Amino acid sequence: MLVSTRGRYALRVMVDLAEHQGEGFIPLKVIARRQDISEKYLESIIKLLVRAQFLTGLRGKGGGYQLTRAPEAYTVGAVLRLTEESLAPVSCMAEEAGCPRSDHCPTLPLWQGLDTVISRYLDGITLAELVRGEVP
Repeated sequence: MLVSTRGRYALRVMVDLAEHQGEGFIPLKVIARRQDISEKYLESIIKLLVRAQFLTGLRGKGGGYQLTRAPEAYTVGAVLRLTEESLAPVSCMAEEAGCPRSDHCPTLPLWQGLDTVISRYLDGITLAELVRGEVP
């Protein structure tokens, strides 16, 4: 599993908004500046997060973006699953790929176990914990 730039940036945006949750709607340019991410690239990430209802947006003066739920309600795993094609540790485990050898592959249980560990770890960390610096 290799997390893409899009996944890393989406997580940074979500953490940024969690850190500034009490400040109302945060303009895109402010998020982009704080996170040192191009506004153009950030637009595509924000659209994805809004479509998934992770964020809500408001246009016009005083507009911007904010979380739709409390930071405790978002896991790192949920954000990364939204932005990444797959979090599987090997390509043969990706849902769409399938593996013709899965019925008799001696290494499949190893990869399944690793996939379980990765998922449990990422699903066990919330945005709130990242904001507080409480990553296990």
